[in-house]
This record gives sequence, C-alpha cells and structure tokens, in this order.
Amino acid sequence: MEEPRELKRSLGLLDATSLVAGSMIGSGIFLVSSDMARDLGSAGWLIFAWLLTGAITLIAALSYGELAGMMPHAGGQYVYIQRAFGKFTSFLYGWTVFAVIQTGVIAAVAMAFANYTSELMPIFSAKNILFSIGGFSITAQQLLAVSLIVFLTFINTLGVKSGAGVQKVFTSAKLLALFGLIILGLFVGLKTHVFGNNFMDSFSASQTYQAVKDGPWLNRPLGGMLLFAVFGMTIMNSIFSSDAWNNVTFIAGEIKEPQKNIPKSLFLGTTIVTILYISANLAYLALLPLKGNPIVPTADVIGKGMQFAEMGRVGTAAATMIFGNVATVMMALLIMVSTFGCNNGIILSGARLYYAMAKDDLFFKRAATLNKFSVPAFALWIQCAWASLLCFSGTYHDLVIYCTYASMLFYIVTIAGLFVLRAREPETLRPYKAFGYPILPAIYILIAAAICIDLLFMDTRNSIGGIAIVAVGIPIYFIQKSLKK
Repeated sequence: MEEPRELKRSLGLLDATSLVAGSMIGSGIFLVSSDMARDLGSAGWLIFAWLLTGAITLIAALSYGELAGMMPHAGGQYVYIQRAFGKFTSFLYGWTVFAVIQTGVIAAVAMAFANYTSELMPIFSAKNILFSIGGFSITAQQLLAVSLIVFLTFINTLGVKSGAGVQKVFTSAKLLALFGLIILGLFVGLKTHVFGNNFMDSFSASQTYQAVKDGPWLNRPLGGMLLFAVFGMTIMNSIFSSDAWNNVTFIAGEIKEPQKNIPKSLFLGTTIVTILYISANLAYLALLPLKGNPIVPTADVIGKGMQFAEMGRVGTAAATMIFGNVATVMMALLIMVSTFGCNNGIILSGARLYYAMAKDDLFFKRAATLNKFSVPAFALWIQCAWASLLCFSGTYHDLVIYCTYASMLFYIVTIAGLFVLRAREPETLRPYKAFGYPILPAIYILIAAAICIDLLFMDTRNSIGGIAIVAVGIPIYFIQKSLKK
C-alpha cells in the first residue's frame, strides 16, 4: 500500500524572504502614489502615510512571527485563527481568502501584467475583442491574464522548489530594477529644485477631487477631523500595495526550521519592501512636482505632476524624467517582471491554505491530497479556475477593493488571537516572542480598527462590500455542517 504523501520541508530562509518581498511588490508602488497625492496634496503627509504603512506592516509581521513559531504548519494565518477562536472564525477567513483575498488579487495582478504587455504588444489590448455574445465578451487581454494564471499554476504543480525557484529569480530582478530606479531618480532629481519645492510647507494638506465622475476638479484644504478622515481613506492605497506579506505563513509546512525562518523572513521581507517603498516615493518627489494642473493639464510630465500622471502611472512619469520617452517601454517591462513574480508567490502560497482547510473538512476533500511532487495540485487548480473566472467576469477590480478591507479585519482578529493565546496558553513553547508585546500589537489593533471605522464612513460601499463577502461565509459554514450530519 502506498504511504500517504506529506509536504516536504525544502525551502530555506532565502526562499521564504523572497516569497514575502516578491508577493508584496506588484504594480501598486508604481501607481497608487498618484491617487494619494491628489487626496493629501502634501509631500509630508504622503511620506508619512508610507512610513505609517511600513510601521504597522512590520508590527503585524513581528506579531505573526510568534504565532508562526508556535504553529509551524501549512495554512498559517488560518491555523492561528482556528487555535485562538475556533473553526467557525477560521472558516470565515479561509472562505474570504478563496472568494476574494487571494483569487481576486491573482486576477487583478494578472490583468495588470496583461495591461502592460499590451503596451509592447498591442494585440493584447483590451479593445481587441475575440468573442462577444450579448453583453459578455472575451478580450485578448483577459485571455493573456488567464494564460499567465494557468502557466504559473502548472509551474507550481511541479513541486515547491519549482515555484520557489521562479520566485527567487523574479524577486531578485524586480528588487534590483526598483533599487536602480530609486538611485538614479534621487541622483538626477536632487540636482534640481523639485524636491525642495515639494517639501516647502510640506504638511499643508489639501484634497483635489471630483464631486461627480468626469465633473470639474475641486480643491479643499484639509485639517482636523477632515484630514484624519481623508488620510484614513487614502492610506488603504499604500496598505494594499504592501499586502500579501503574510502569505509565507501559508507554506510553513514546507519551510526548513520554520520556528526560526518564518519570523526572520517576515522581518527581513517587510523591512526591505518598506525601505524600497519609502525610497521610491522620495525619488518620485525628487523628479516630479507633487501638484499638477487639474484644469488644463499640460502635455508633459512636469505639468501633470504626481497628481495627474498619465493613467496614474507615476512610476513611468518619474522614469521619463531620467530616460526620456524610452521609459514607457522600460517601466512596462519592469511592471511585467514585477507582476509575474508577485502572482507566482500568491498562487504558490494560497493553495496551502485550502489544503489546510480540506484537512479540517472545511474545503473540497480532494484539496487535501498531494501529487507525486508533494504539492496540493488540486487546490492549485481550483484556485486557478476561480481566479480565471474573476478575470473574465470583470469584477476583480471591485473585489480587490473589498478584499483589502476584509484583509484588515482578519489582521486585527489574528493579532487579537496573540493576546488570547498568551492568556490561555502561557506555558506553550514560543521559540520567538512578538517584539514590543503587548504595546506594539495593541497599537496595531487600535490603528487598524481606526482605519476600518473611518472607511465605513468615507468609503461605505466598498467597506460594506468587504463585510458582506465575509458574511456570505456564515450560511455556507452552517449548511456544510448540516450536510455532514
């Protein structure tokens, strides 16, 4: 009789750190600062938003390090929530990850890859409709995005080392490219007066916005509670760009010495990305005016500034100041490399969570089986199928906005679990203890909760959408339980 296959602990610290950093860096860092610049109108507040994002991400990562050391098993965050709060809460998390958090991001990142590919190869344009019936159509861009998801899923079914190898190559490439862009950006930009001008009166905040879609651009000064409200809303851009750092916990069952290597990789990966993200924004501010002309934006990148960069592509606008018109091609290639590596990491790790759920009889039973390469191939293909459907549905953009809110809610729940387990299991072995406990984890919960409450008022539709997707899991859980009985 064939012995049941088990996950193989074959990944080291470098692999784990590569997964953390590679999963975090997608296309967001090259785009979202434009929206944030319009919301805040202030270089000081923009940098503070990225600093705060980095700080709370690092606090969360260090808190997860303790939980990872206690529970070095496949499924990561799902396992931590279950131990602290039981199967019901962990199922809601797992359901939300499958429904939107993981698959929605896979779809969105794949579409970003396809979008930038179309700049080099127009055949993949969203305007190239291959099939249409009624109101439903399939474009060449969607087909390329789905092809990417299928290809990366196939690579990951060949073994965890296969997926991890791809991750290391593409993470190294985009880290070097982003580092080079930052160094050149600061070298070129600091020879001008742009940086100094951006930081004159750097904390005088104002919001440039449209009251109605395609309406005139309006401007209002920000201060007091209004500044707090807008800041809490726009910081979700940087938080989304820094998300997916927790994915390394999902593959804990395949990491060597996970009690040591997962906490270290969480710290190293989040620290590296935080430094790069803040540095990238400083480079943008050295190359481009923060403010642009909202009434009659001029044709060049200087006139548009960060606020009105073409299609929000502030990274491309900054690169144009260094390399000229060839920057469009260079940035398209960089973002293709970045999104390719990002999606590989998210695809690799997500399937391990569904594997853990299936072992608890909370997901398709077959997802608990491993193929001859000792990876959960069925879980990978189920994830692939749903993410592909989201690409064709066109709803991935909304789902990504919803899932960022849902992710924040579950980060709060997980870190609250740290307090629960400290009280309930004081004698449990903890190879690593959360830095700054209980103060820093409590600060994270307070800041994250404040942002979530703020978003309920400032972005009600999307916040309620995130909560609704989590809530859909409630009847599914009890229907599943009753069917088992």
